[in-house]
Amino acid sequence: MRRLEAVIFDLDGTLIDSEENYYLADEELMRRRGVAFSREDKKRYIGGGNFEMMVDLKRRYGLDTTAEALTEEKNAIYLDIALEGTQVFPEMKRLWDAVRARGLPVAVATGTSPRVLDRLLEKVGLAREANVVVSAEEVPRGKPAPDIFLETAKRLRVEPGACVVLEDSRHGVAAAKAAGMACIAIPYLVEKPLAAEFANADLLFEEGMPTFDAARALNWIEGCPGKGDRGS
Repeated sequence: MRRLEAVIFDLDGTLIDSEENYYLADEELMRRRGVAFSREDKKRYIGGGNFEMMVDLKRRYGLDTTAEALTEEKNAIYLDIALEGTQVFPEMKRLWDAVRARGLPVAVATGTSPRVLDRLLEKVGLAREANVVVSAEEVPRGKPAPDIFLETAKRLRVEPGACVVLEDSRHGVAAAKAAGMACIAIPYLVEKPLAAEFANADLLFEEGMPTFDAARALNWIEGCPGKGDRGS
């Protein structure tokens, strides 16, 4: 495997602690339409694009609002919640800082809508630090398709095979591997058995963010030992 030249971070559930905020926004969006939306319902969408989720909700529940309008409404609800107190995961920020200190470009590739993404990155202080920021709404297909990661590599001017992706979802891992990239996985949903896609991660922290170790991840990035390593 070639030396890694860029690090791509997923946003929600990987770089920032935001999945609960998204659930609350989805719950409120559906409550307004008389639909009970549970955390179990939310699990099927974690790691996917926001717009694709709205398309599916419209289809599943026969909603008479367009997916575009649902997306805009959810974004407004989410921003009201998220701007109050979303935080970067401390250990992930340590990795972000260490990677930048070594001169490697960093990018954010996420299913979050562009308008929300810009304000959220500004809120948590990362907007001016990311070399590239890409939303799934800027590419033809969201995760698990590789489009967002291939577009991110293109904007970074780095070959896909020289990128490593940090992801918390099975869809994200699948997208990274389909793009021909290395992947460090920190599952958001850690119930066993883990989704099968996580077995394809090059470095896996099986117990999720509480066990994520920035130093170990950095050592892996710098040494790039290949497939099969597993975090404890």
